[in-house]
Amino acid sequence: MTKPVYVIGHRNPDTDSICSAIGYAHLKQAAGVNALAARAGKINAETKFVLDYFGVKPPVLISDLYPKAKDIMTSRVVTAYPWQTLRELGQIMLAHNVKSVPVVDQDDKLSGIVSVGDLAKRYFNELEMQNLYEAGVDFAGVLRTLSGKLACGENLERKITGRVRIAAAQTKTMLRVIRPGDVVLVGDRITAQLAVIEQGIACLIVTGNADVDPAVKAAAQSRGIIIIEAPYDTYTCARLINQSIPVSRVMQREVVTFKPDDLVSDIKDTIVATRHRNYPVLKNGRLVGLIDRDRLIRPEREQIILVDHNERSQAVEGIEEAHIIEIIDHHRLGGLETGEPIFIRHDPVGSTATIVANMHWHRNIEIPPVIAGLLLAAVISDTVMFKSPTSTDKDRETAEKLAKIAGLDVRDFGIEVLRAGSNIRGMTAADIVHNDLKEFQMGEYHVAIGQISVMEPQQILSLAGEITAYMENLRSKQNYDLVILMVTDIVQEASTLIYTGYPVSLIKAAFHVDGDGQVTLPKVMSRKKQVVPPMLAAARELN
Repeated sequence: MTKPVYVIGHRNPDTDSICSAIGYAHLKQAAGVNALAARAGKINAETKFVLDYFGVKPPVLISDLYPKAKDIMTSRVVTAYPWQTLRELGQIMLAHNVKSVPVVDQDDKLSGIVSVGDLAKRYFNELEMQNLYEAGVDFAGVLRTLSGKLACGENLERKITGRVRIAAAQTKTMLRVIRPGDVVLVGDRITAQLAVIEQGIACLIVTGNADVDPAVKAAAQSRGIIIIEAPYDTYTCARLINQSIPVSRVMQREVVTFKPDDLVSDIKDTIVATRHRNYPVLKNGRLVGLIDRDRLIRPEREQIILVDHNERSQAVEGIEEAHIIEIIDHHRLGGLETGEPIFIRHDPVGSTATIVANMHWHRNIEIPPVIAGLLLAAVISDTVMFKSPTSTDKDRETAEKLAKIAGLDVRDFGIEVLRAGSNIRGMTAADIVHNDLKEFQMGEYHVAIGQISVMEPQQILSLAGEITAYMENLRSKQNYDLVILMVTDIVQEASTLIYTGYPVSLIKAAFHVDGDGQVTLPKVMSRKKQVVPPMLAAARELN
């Protein structure tokens, strides 16, 4: 399945940002695009009420768009187990055309990694057959390596303790070197087979696909000796048996690994310095992916559709690392640059949801009742039930059509939505400030303006001391010049600005008022239309 195209609103999302993202994702899905609604921050109380009302889960949270290890790793990883043989490892590498293989245990926890280079070193430093006991080889590994058939014997997991011998000489000469516990390769010579069994060997390997004589089998069984029938000739068996060595003996145990959320920018230097072919990605110790150093050169960027904003300062962190393909918005143009021409729908209406709904109808795409309800809530919220000066006839017409589809009364439902947004019970000063906080560059000043619309503003104004203290701390940490909170009175249609920072003259010049940390502005309800524009003009004058 193709990677999703994320439809995402601004940081500190409001109801319009969330619901428009869901609505536009639906529109793109209907057009055959693998679109997924996302959010760039915590959902506020009003939006939670709306989502719960319609039984819709919050969009996926994306905290940033910086490429991470999980974005460039492959999750389809070919692995080996420590107990598998080098022959089995070689077959895995050939079958999957890979040059390195992570080694994991039964719980997918990483034990090591083995590469073609490790096998090459093993080849040039190859141990002689008589030293297989030093490599921890067991009889089960020998059986698998030789593609053999067990004629008799048990407990194949025990390790080889003797040496590997080839019974090619005359019997008397051969018996001089064979010791108890050895592994002996012999052809279909029954006399030689019986003679080495009498010596008390541990395992007899009958080569050339020869059948084991019943007398030989009986003699071996009486002494607890393993007999393996091998399909290859003695020479081939002699070469293959060295590949019975377990992977654990040649794998690298000290492995450079990464976590899924490690930033690509942070891991580049490590990869360049170590120059391995592949790097395992671990989550809680378990292997979840593998990074090919060649894929690090050009990681695939996330495809993003921005809704309800178009300014870098309001976008999710790392937006410059993403590929913006569309913008759907109703705010001023904020100077966000793209590398190529893109589709933009920008209308001077009170809500992005109004644009999204009309794009559905323009393209003859049906809006389901649930999506209609979400978009209706967004229109009501952003226009403050059409009291905001940003509200237009288009918003009202759209709301009526959406209400009809959703089976709702605009006024009754609107009161419920706004009441949910007015409830500050349990909210901290930080929650109130970040409820709908946006950043703006006003001339040389970096300004953050939050807004919260309530029916009883005194509940918030009584906390002005705590709110101002938090805003001053936020200003210091984020290097803002000014931090402002708009407390909008839905009933009286006015806003009180609580502010901290410099220059205070920016506020005084913008609104022609005097005040020390707090001013009330009658008939002001819109940050977009009644607060930001006069402050921008004042900033130009001050500069």
